[in-house]
Amino acid sequence: MAMTAGTFVHGDVALNYRVDGNGPRKLVCIHGVGSYLEAWGGVVARLPDEFTVLTSDLRGHGRSARIKGRYEIDDFVGDILALANHAGFARFHLAGFSLGGLIAQRLALTHPDRIDRLVLLSTVAGRLPEERQAVLGRLAALTASQPSTHHAASLSRWVTEDFQDRNPDVIAELRRRDAENDPACYAAAYRVLAETDFGGILDQIRAPTLIVTGEDDQGSNPRMARHMHEQIRGSRLEILPGLRHSILVEAPELVAGLMADFLANHSQRAETPDHG
Repeated sequence: MAMTAGTFVHGDVALNYRVDGNGPRKLVCIHGVGSYLEAWGGVVARLPDEFTVLTSDLRGHGRSARIKGRYEIDDFVGDILALANHAGFARFHLAGFSLGGLIAQRLALTHPDRIDRLVLLSTVAGRLPEERQAVLGRLAALTASQPSTHHAASLSRWVTEDFQDRNPDVIAELRRRDAENDPACYAAAYRVLAETDFGGILDQIRAPTLIVTGEDDQGSNPRMARHMHEQIRGSRLEILPGLRHSILVEAPELVAGLMADFLANHSQRAETPDHG
C-alpha cells in the first residue's frame, strides 16, 4: 500500500499526518486522547486497496505541535477539515475512536456535506449523571498526576488481562508512547473528552453510521452505543463480545472487517438490524 507522510501547518499548529493507499474511497480516521496516528495502523493495514486513508496526530499529540492552553472540540474539527482539504478529500468517510468519535460526531453535525459514512468506535454519548461524575473524577486525578500514572490506572479498562499477558511487547510500546505525552496537552485533550456530550442532538446526524464498542467497555459502554443507535436513524450497531475500550489495539482485524463491509455498502436502508 502506497504511503506518504508530512507536516501541514494549520494556523499556528503544525500537524503530522500520513496518507495510506490510493484507492477511490477516501477515509479519514481520528485517534483518541493521548494516542497517535499509528494507533490506526493495524486497522489501516487490513483495509482493502480501494481505500485512501488519512490519519494524523491531533494537536498536542504524537509529532504534531504541543500547543498549550485550553482545547475546544472545534479546534480539533478545524484541524481535521484543514488536513482533509490539504489531502484533496472533498467528501470522505469518517471514523473516530473515543475522543476521535466525539470529534467525528461534531464534524458530522456541523459539516454534513463533507461526510459520506460515519464510523463511531468506542465513543461516548448520553452519559448518565454517575458516568459524568466518574469521567470528571478521572480528569481531576489526571490533572493532579502524570499521564503515565493515569495510563497505568487505566490499562485494565482498555485491554483484557489475556491480551496483556499474551502481548507484553505491545503493552510496553503503549507505555513508552504514553510516557512521551506532554502532561498539559494530555489534560487539555482529556478535558474535551470528559466535558463533551452530543447525546441529545445525535438524531440530527444524517450520514449512514456504524457504531462499535466492546461489550466490557466501561467508559464507552454498550448502553451509550445503543443510545447512539436509537438516536441516529438507520445506524448499524455492533457490540464486540469480551472486549474493552481499546478495540483498535486488541481487535484490529475485526474492526477493519466491520469497517470495510460497512463502507463498501452503498445502499442506505431505513432500518438496519441491531447486532448488540
